[in-house]
Amino acid sequence: MSQEVELKLALPPQNNETPTDIAWLENTESRHQRLGNTYYDTPDGALERARVALRIRRTDAGHVQTLKTAGDANSGLTVRGEWEWPIEGDDLDRSGLAALPPFRTLGASVLDALTPRFTTDFERTTWQLEHDGSRIEMAWDKGEIQTGDRHLPIHEIELELKSGDPGALWEVADRLARTVTLRPAAASKAARGASLLAGAWSLPTCLDTPSDKFAFTIAALDAARDSGQTGFQAQARAILAELAESETPPMTPMARQLAASLAAAMQDIHWWNHETGRTALSLSRALYETPC
Repeated sequence: MSQEVELKLALPPQNNETPTDIAWLENTESRHQRLGNTYYDTPDGALERARVALRIRRTDAGHVQTLKTAGDANSGLTVRGEWEWPIEGDDLDRSGLAALPPFRTLGASVLDALTPRFTTDFERTTWQLEHDGSRIEMAWDKGEIQTGDRHLPIHEIELELKSGDPGALWEVADRLARTVTLRPAAASKAARGASLLAGAWSLPTCLDTPSDKFAFTIAALDAARDSGQTGFQAQARAILAELAESETPPMTPMARQLAASLAAAMQDIHWWNHETGRTALSLSRALYETPC
């Protein structure tokens, strides 16, 4: 098993910004590919309940099967378990899955009941970046999630730490935010597809700490984007207003000011722009980097 450390950044779905807008990437070699993915679960959503995602990815080089656990999220930074290996064709390698810890817990009945549930199809451009001794893979994805006749746009950047200090992810994200309209995001493509399939979006229930509350805010903004339900934005705004008044570490005066600014902006349904996105990223980083 490898451990994936990732920072996900959402971009406005209808935004026309492209990687060519980022001047400092001009001299960095990139790779472009189209990726098709089929996600699997049981008809009653056993993997989703266990916070596990299973997919088969089709690439120019062949087929790859990947199993991921949801892992831990800290103010937008996600750490998860990941198993990945090449397979022949479009059929699941069930024997390989059976040997992995998640399926030793879930059992043979879940393994036998796995079936295709939804697909993602997107274009990905990747760069291998070096930043202060850390190696980061940056992926810019644009495409869609589809289940039946329902679909959602994919427009996001993923920063994955290959080696070094997780703090380097924030440095690169901040540099991106100077040019690109973005915000911290949390929902994976698998979680978004499962919510689309169910027609229901759930939010975290643990709100014990400021970091928990900000994670709730990010999840609510993700749900608002995908569901079109304005109530999710109202929930995000209410939690930000609480954070703006909180003196519980790590809510420093700067963090409270950032939270207040975001809460005020979210009185408008069209709150998200270049500056508010940078504010959201700054608050996320402040909560991650400030010791409790």
